[in-house]
Amino acid sequence: MNVKEQVLEMTRKLPADVSIEEIMRRLYLMQKVEKGLAQADDNVTITQEEAKKRMEKWLG
Repeated sequence: MNVKEQVLEMTRKLPADVSIEEIMRRLYLMQKVEKGLAQADDNVTITQEEAKKRMEKWLG
């Protein structure tokens, strides 16, 4: 399924009164998931230990 078809499928599932902000939020999330999956396919990943270190920085 190409990107246009994915977006159309996602929007079909939304309620009729959905806001533009919600659509944008879901598109952003969809893009981030796709990017992450592509990185995983290309073995562009970090270790669990590195992820924990990054989370500690973000969460204070």
